[in-house]
Amino acid sequence: MRFVRFKTPDGHPALGARVGDEVINLTKLGLPGTLDELLRLGAAGMASAKAALEKATTRLPLSSVQLMAPLHHPHKAFAIGLNYVDHAHEGNFTPPTQPVLFHRYPTSWVAHGVAIERPKASIEFDYEGEIVAIIGKGGKYISKENALDHVAGYSLFNDGSIRDFQFRSSQWMWGKNFDRSGGFGPEFITADELPLGVVGLDITTRLNGQVMQKANTRDMIFDVATLVVACSEGMELHPGDMIITGTPAGVGFARKPPVFMKAGDVCEVEVEGMGILSNPVIDEA
Repeated sequence: MRFVRFKTPDGHPALGARVGDEVINLTKLGLPGTLDELLRLGAAGMASAKAALEKATTRLPLSSVQLMAPLHHPHKAFAIGLNYVDHAHEGNFTPPTQPVLFHRYPTSWVAHGVAIERPKASIEFDYEGEIVAIIGKGGKYISKENALDHVAGYSLFNDGSIRDFQFRSSQWMWGKNFDRSGGFGPEFITADELPLGVVGLDITTRLNGQVMQKANTRDMIFDVATLVVACSEGMELHPGDMIITGTPAGVGFARKPPVFMKAGDVCEVEVEGMGILSNPVIDEA
């Protein structure tokens, strides 16, 4: 199934299932209003959503609704640095032997179609196309053989980065969390719709139509199962937690000359079988 969080034509937030170019309002059929709540219901929640989808007779045109970020307010959003060898090399980093983790906060991202913002404090606003793994079953000290059982599905992310702030110290959190600097969406895709662990999918980032990043998820240093294990070692994972799995080579700061996003640009992240996350760029007001 493919879920979207959206505002109805009359402005009310709801959870929907996308079927082609149409949306079924699951909230109107008695399901929760957010994906977060649905995931907390576990398998029973997904079964209820599937049953509601099969019985639905009313659909909205996708073009008539305003999409929101797939999750309302996750407990945790882990982000993974340097998870593609070529990306580590282009930044003059040694490829890591253990996952590099930092956090992003919900105030740092916007939905598909909404403008991401270049902050007043910097012109070094960079793009990073990534896949997000979203936890469906919580746990701590999760084993690798069971790790993918804890992943409910996936979405897309643009890990917009303020490079001069990111590299002011060895800690990257600050440059990764400026308000409204990243994109998340457009939808949540259940794991059964995609290859196991999203292995073997092409991932592409375009800036104003020009391909800037092009890779395949099989090039990840640490696969999704390994990342679930790593994140669960220190913190109990909860349904709705996010793991933003890392970006491939081709980022703007490593280019010669560097290429940074500016007002008027459009950045797109596309993954095979997962659609396109698109965000225009504006300057912070």
